[in-house]
Amino acid sequence: QVQLVESGGGLVQPGGSLRLSCAASGYKFRFNNMGWYRQAPGKQRELVADMTTDGITNYADSVKGRFTISRENAKSTVDLQMNSLEPADTAVYFCYAKWAVATYWGQGTQVTVSA
Repeated sequence: QVQLVESGGGLVQPGGSLRLSCAASGYKFRFNNMGWYRQAPGKQRELVADMTTDGITNYADSVKGRFTISRENAKSTVDLQMNSLEPADTAVYFCYAKWAVATYWGQGTQVTVSA
């Protein structure tokens, strides 16, 4: 059974940084896309950033230039470095991994940006 476990969330002041990490276990294949979504209270879940096996990245416009996604295929890990955080970045962040038609999700980690 595939499991994704996130870590690194927390409370940070505006302008600060956090690094989220996600590690997969229980698989026997290489994931296609891996990345991060987020969901703020009362809003739909939205894509933050993802990366293909070949290293092609995709970022939400709202985080371009501030967030950087990185991935280690051999270990099936994906990280999200978040800089210049804003209150609007407050959300639960979910790691995801896709293989063929299946999508797997982590349990989510809270990121709160507040003074």
